[in-house]
Amino acid sequence: MSRVLVTGSAGRLGRSVVTTLAAAGHEVIGVDRAPGTPGEAAAVLPADLTDTGEAFEAIARFRPESVIHLAAIATPFSFPESVIYRVNTQLAFNVCQASVALGVSGVVVASSPTVIGYGAPGGWAPSYLPIDEEHPVRPWNAYNLSKVAAEQTMKAFALAGTTRLAAVRPCFVIPPEEWAGAPTQSGHTVRERLDRPEIGGVSLFNYIDARDASEMIAVLTQALPELPNGEVFFAGAADALARKPLTDLIPQAVPGAEALATGLTGTTPAFSITKAERLLGWQPKRSWRTELKETE
Repeated sequence: MSRVLVTGSAGRLGRSVVTTLAAAGHEVIGVDRAPGTPGEAAAVLPADLTDTGEAFEAIARFRPESVIHLAAIATPFSFPESVIYRVNTQLAFNVCQASVALGVSGVVVASSPTVIGYGAPGGWAPSYLPIDEEHPVRPWNAYNLSKVAAEQTMKAFALAGTTRLAAVRPCFVIPPEEWAGAPTQSGHTVRERLDRPEIGGVSLFNYIDARDASEMIAVLTQALPELPNGEVFFAGAADALARKPLTDLIPQAVPGAEALATGLTGTTPAFSITKAERLLGWQPKRSWRTELKETE
């Protein structure tokens, strides 16, 4: 198989990506400032990729066929806004620049569903539901603005050479330990997000199992040569992280969205994965209904 370099390999998604790629027979190189990259990685490099020289050195040293760029400050407002924007945009630029300059065949850049702007303090409503990749982006904080910038950086480098690039917007990532009760990225447990719709309502109840997201990224990486260069994909579960249909819950979370939500009956999610299904042949395998470790 091929050699794949994964930035942010110690993160909640990075760990699953390393495991998935290694299980498929790839030689995986993990790059992360933090410890914790799974042992399935053939090598782990502690590097600060916001430093242009270190980014070039990492890729030049290992000469991967593909790069999966996950490294970022992953939580909005967890650092000063200027730091989040600087770090995330510099990471995306350096990784794309080094990959293109050094002849990497394919690059997948992690973005986020937050680019559409939900949760804006001044009010927000979707243009339509379910939301797909054509929905307008409306960033309002440094995190989602940095992800819009990462997508645009990817698209710019897609025009600059022979490297094939794409971006993926993974929904709220839930790794296996969080199904078992560990706190999620928001600090709540999965069960709390289900029991208290006001928590998940801000993000329109989106989610994806980390293993499904990893499998989608692996499929996308393999498919890059056949895709138009610079594509963007949502990666989400086939259902919503909610006990009730979103046609009932969305109007409570987003006042004025009653008419838009009428089609979200049953378990239909607010984010469409039709593009990934159509162009990649990918479908998620896991749902909170099968993965959540329910207790009495």
